[in-house]
Amino acid sequence: MPTQPAQGIAADTSCYLIGIGGVGLSGLARLLHAKGARVRGTESTPSDVTRSLATLGIEIELGDPPMRLPDGTVAVIVSAAVKPDHPLVLDANDRGIAVRTYAEALGDEMRAMTGVAIAGTHGKSTTSAMLSACLIEAGLDPTVIVGAACPHLTDELGNPTGFRVGAERVAEGSWRGRAGLLIAEACEYNRSFHKLAPRVASIGNVEADHLDVYGSVDAVIDAFREFAALLPAASDEPGEGGVLLIGHDNAHRREVTRGLACRVETIGFHPAADWHVTLDPSSRRVAINHRGARAAEFTCPMPGEHSAINAATAFALGDILGADRVASVRALAGFRGVHRRLERLADRPIDGGSVRVYDDYGHHPTEVEMTLRAIRTHERLDAESGGGRLICVFQPHQHSRTRFFLDEFASAFEHADIVIVPHIYFVRDTEEEKQLVSAADLVDRLRSRGVRAMHVYPFDAITEQIESLAAPGDVLVVMGAGPVWRVAHSFVERATPAPSGRAVMP
Repeated sequence: MPTQPAQGIAADTSCYLIGIGGVGLSGLARLLHAKGARVRGTESTPSDVTRSLATLGIEIELGDPPMRLPDGTVAVIVSAAVKPDHPLVLDANDRGIAVRTYAEALGDEMRAMTGVAIAGTHGKSTTSAMLSACLIEAGLDPTVIVGAACPHLTDELGNPTGFRVGAERVAEGSWRGRAGLLIAEACEYNRSFHKLAPRVASIGNVEADHLDVYGSVDAVIDAFREFAALLPAASDEPGEGGVLLIGHDNAHRREVTRGLACRVETIGFHPAADWHVTLDPSSRRVAINHRGARAAEFTCPMPGEHSAINAATAFALGDILGADRVASVRALAGFRGVHRRLERLADRPIDGGSVRVYDDYGHHPTEVEMTLRAIRTHERLDAESGGGRLICVFQPHQHSRTRFFLDEFASAFEHADIVIVPHIYFVRDTEEEKQLVSAADLVDRLRSRGVRAMHVYPFDAITEQIESLAAPGDVLVVMGAGPVWRVAHSFVERATPAPSGRAVMP
């Protein structure tokens, strides 16, 4: 494929984005538009995202893609889902037009700015969103691309989004005057994070995942080591040199950081961590000590140890980037969450009481276990407290992940009282892989561990099943990276009719 200088898309450049309605590419489209580039693109279906982009004057071709790029196109940027045989990619190759993946284009923009990359098997979106809130509150005016909608970030139509355009130069703090901050997630799937160019990065955790790509946890660790090696060498000058913040535990930090030239700091619940975090689960009170001195204390807005670590990581990164600590604490204390990350949707009326409904993106065994444990503790769903049951609807994401982690999933769901499993979400696996495991296999494994589990499909049938199962005081959490969120919203919308026949909504 033709390549282009890796310093970002210049102003007045005509670029075309294939898959422009996606979370990452839509953010990149806004960034390039703000720089003065002419941005056009294609997307299969209309959405709030495409409508918002259209208000900026970005031209979007909806439906089946055209066979030829517009005249004058200089660069093409494609989402990870776009295949090499896409007609517009073939047209670009035939005409010698540069084609970049989203990760490559994001790396180019990081080279032109001050790149901050948030990596790890879990917690990337929440940590990125929390960091953006800290930096905005502290006046550092970052550019942000988060992989989920955030209430504190809104688009041109006022809808929650995962993007904002910041300043060309850092506006406040010890990094003032440096090239503007660009905060983005660093996704390890298909090693795409190797295309980025961060100056500051975090690695929250490193676990086996995407084994369809990597094959083993050792290969995953090697990939994170290569990512960390992208950081420049350390420097004592603020805004110069590279910095890595890595989990003291659960991140294979010794293997990942071996031989790095950048500055390395650790974070975690272990007292030996450079950033030592403590949490009182009952009050959600978080305290952070940096090298033995108290740096911050606040009430975490979201329950669970993983939420506390995400918030502490955001605070530490903000501190490294020169944000005022008081402003960061204020931002974290008022943080309003992230779409589908332990998101509390409503208290759904039922039989004179209510069922509390959560929606969550978790699709890895560790994410499932952490989320269920956090909800059970936060909602006091135990015999001593007289709490209700924890009902979980979980849609497995990919057959390969389900097969690789069948036992781990079965263990993770022991925190739930009832588990309902629809069909596995079929994304990029082969048809051959699809035949090797099914939702029924996961249900059987759960039942063998004493968990009340059932396989129900389609989603409408799941909603009906919840209606018959749920009782006042129960908590429902709908989990998965696929469209299973529809179950949570459907259950909320089917609130018990009032005598007038009108729905009683929370």
